[in-house]
Amino acid sequence: MLTSKYYIFSTIAELGSLSKAADKLSMAQSGVSYAISTLESELGFALFKRERSGMRLTPNGERILVHVKQILHHEEQLYQESLAIKGIETGLVRIGTLSSVSMQWLPGILASFHKDYPQIEVKTYLGCYDEMNDWISNKTIDFGFVSLPISKAFEVRPLYKDRLQVILPPQHSLRQQKSITFSQIRNEQFIMPQWGADDNIRRMLLENGVQLQVQYELMEERTILAMVQLGLGISILPELILEHVPPDVHLIPLEPEEHRIIGLAALSFKQLPPAAKKFVQCAHAWLAAKDFLTFTDTDE
Repeated sequence: MLTSKYYIFSTIAELGSLSKAADKLSMAQSGVSYAISTLESELGFALFKRERSGMRLTPNGERILVHVKQILHHEEQLYQESLAIKGIETGLVRIGTLSSVSMQWLPGILASFHKDYPQIEVKTYLGCYDEMNDWISNKTIDFGFVSLPISKAFEVRPLYKDRLQVILPPQHSLRQQKSITFSQIRNEQFIMPQWGADDNIRRMLLENGVQLQVQYELMEERTILAMVQLGLGISILPELILEHVPPDVHLIPLEPEEHRIIGLAALSFKQLPPAAKKFVQCAHAWLAAKDFLTFTDTDE
């Protein structure tokens, strides 16, 4: 079995379609179909269920995909290491990112990185906390931006302490406060960010013994802001998300001050492919230059 078949298999699993995989791989659809049929024959079982809506992994296919991604990951490492030995800086970096990081940091980091390493391709995956954990675990990504602490046993590097703010509607009675305590918002209708099992806001409320009146749970921060603006409740969000807030929505810090910590997580930073290591170094340098690097005791 050749790794080219593995790559075709992984691409179909990602896109859920033979035709889309064929387009991405610049192959004829018949060639993609033949490669998967051959792989299934070699393995002795079906990898996909062929449905009208597309291709869906079988339970056996899901088990095989975990190992296929590991093989492809190590093949990419081997390829990049051989190029690095010859002094050629190329390769692929796969990064998991949060919406706030994508908005505020990633464009600047990418611009800086591509200036220094124009031959290295970067692929980004935007997701919530749970998706980030899954992508790191199954090697869909090399590393990801996360909110610390995390429940998985990854290697982590803290980067930035992001202050949490209470978000109030235009005419809220607490809008003139310099800070807000938990006791002042216990009975408020609350719009809860829905970011996954490692949600730092849920953890903060639990650690402080606070039970709020949760009216809505939403993942999209812009939707939360719009709902607060309409008076449907209050919320708590990190400052990094809150650059373009409507002028009649009020941002007030908590008392005592609370934060989330944004960091990087990987299975192992030492075992990252050379291109990914360079991206981590570039991200640290850019964050330090922009005064976003709160924690500096990270190993390079």
